[in-house]
Amino acid sequence: MYSGRTGESIDTIYWIEGDYIKEAVKEINHFMRDWRNDQVVSMDIRNFDIMAAAHSLMDVDEPYMLLSGYRSPQTNAMLRARSKGVAKNSLHMKGQAADLRLKSRSVSQIARAAGACNAGGVGRYSGSNFVHMDCGPVRTWGR
Repeated sequence: MYSGRTGESIDTIYWIEGDYIKEAVKEINHFMRDWRNDQVVSMDIRNFDIMAAAHSLMDVDEPYMLLSGYRSPQTNAMLRARSKGVAKNSLHMKGQAADLRLKSRSVSQIARAAGACNAGGVGRYSGSNFVHMDCGPVRTWGR
């Protein structure tokens, strides 16, 4: 379901008939680690559900490209120093957010699918060609 900046990819089933598969979730947590320092946290599983639901709504076979999952406070501070678009208390630092793109879908299409889930935050970053999805309060931003 995901490919990453580091060239890694992951295509795993993490949920079957109401039960999360522990080893699959562990594999996804590792994949979504802060690749800059290799720190791994337990990601909020609600975010996996939002990403999977949005992916399903778009009816695509292509995996998401993961640009950013978990971010350590150090990584977040470094990125914040470089860009106004990085929140000081980013949900990335809590393992509750992901920045994603698809080659076959526009930022608007991905954001509409994520928004249709009505389950968290959806940020459009058209200039950088990605969508932020998180499991925080329902809200939208960007264009």
